[in-house]
Amino acid sequence: MLAFAIFAVTFVVALIIAVVYLYPGSAKKSTIPGMDPSDPMEGNFPDIGAAGSLHEFLMYLHEKFGPIASFWFGPKYTVSIASPELFREHTGPFDRPPELFALFEPLIGKNSIQFANKADGKRRRNIYDVPFGHDSVKYFYETFNEVANELVKKLSSVPKDEHLPLIQYCHAIVIKGLTQTSFGDYFKDDANILKFRHSYEICWNEMEASLTEGLPEEGTERHKKFKEALGYLHNSVRDVIKQRKENPTVGHQVFIDVLIENELPEDQVLDDCISFMVGGFHTSGYLLAWTLYFLATHQECQEKVYKEVMESVGKNEVESSDLKSLPYLRQVLEESLRVSVLAPYAARFQDNESQLGGHVIPPGTPVIHALGVMLQDEELWPEPDKFDPERFSEKRFTPRHQAAFKPFGFAGKRVCPGQHFSYAEVTVFLAILCRAFKFNLVPGQVVEPKHALVTSPKDEIWVTLEKRS
Repeated sequence: MLAFAIFAVTFVVALIIAVVYLYPGSAKKSTIPGMDPSDPMEGNFPDIGAAGSLHEFLMYLHEKFGPIASFWFGPKYTVSIASPELFREHTGPFDRPPELFALFEPLIGKNSIQFANKADGKRRRNIYDVPFGHDSVKYFYETFNEVANELVKKLSSVPKDEHLPLIQYCHAIVIKGLTQTSFGDYFKDDANILKFRHSYEICWNEMEASLTEGLPEEGTERHKKFKEALGYLHNSVRDVIKQRKENPTVGHQVFIDVLIENELPEDQVLDDCISFMVGGFHTSGYLLAWTLYFLATHQECQEKVYKEVMESVGKNEVESSDLKSLPYLRQVLEESLRVSVLAPYAARFQDNESQLGGHVIPPGTPVIHALGVMLQDEELWPEPDKFDPERFSEKRFTPRHQAAFKPFGFAGKRVCPGQHFSYAEVTVFLAILCRAFKFNLVPGQVVEPKHALVTSPKDEIWVTLEKRS
């Protein structure tokens, strides 16, 4: 009997030890405070779903556990940081954890730079950063002006009280700006742009649907529609390459020229072209839409932008040298990035054991940079939901704010490669549109954000225009 009791106790102790070591959530992982998994395989996915999005879950996580906290992304132990000091401490890592972005692989492809790490990722960034850097973006201003003025001409014939879909127009102008400056003359044909945009929207809508409905099963109508649209995007890129090879560029090289020159594998070229388009269309498109929405709901800010543009640029084209003379417009852009929480998070990981915030980070642990949590931190930004461009005036924008305000991510060479392009493109579009029109929000709308990889309005935003004299 005693022997059986000893065996029973030993078995129970062994079972407890096994559970502690094998069940996700074991305190053996790290001393970082955080959540135990809700499910052995799904980790905290049920909690993320209940919160509404990863950003909203991270808001809750950091409110409960502080600036550094842990949870389980599926079966993967994950750490999240949300303070300027921790951001500064984690600027070194380059590699990006693939599991956090795996949902988008059907669209961007397994060869996408989104999944490229180590030497391959750094090599590709060295190649791709050149056509989107400061020195290259200055060549795009002429195209940005042309595209914006075309839209102004089109909208000038619209009746004063007609309701216009703001997001639709913002995406159209941004797609036109990016494709014409990065992929050559192929997209100067409006028919090609319209077909490409239609196929792209089918693909993106499928990715959005996958968040709640799962990926489409092979053979279903959803799957067939997605594959056809993705095939059209890939064929368009092939046509661009063919046309560019037959008509070599003279002078400044654009993104597609760099890809051709480096003789990269076709699968990589296709995946990286789609990846850059996703980043460019959504980041810049929604930034433009959010900014015009905030200006429409804050008419005093819109008037300040209009006056600044007229005093600094007048009726001339907007040039790269004009950006320094438009400080208030830049403040409006940055406050729009902050209030909209345009890009809620980024992530990095290291193969080796590391230290962060006084804690040991196990090898291979994804570390999320909770950018959106920082952008809504009441300590840094009092009344965080209030739209106030003066937060970014020189007298109020401190070094601590600067460390917290990372809307395009950070960590050395892994910062968004298109940030200079996006700022330049949206600045030109805003200056020209606000110079030509006064934007008014159609009454009765409730505009709410939908947080995903990029934060968008849940529904279309409807506006009316008044022509400026």
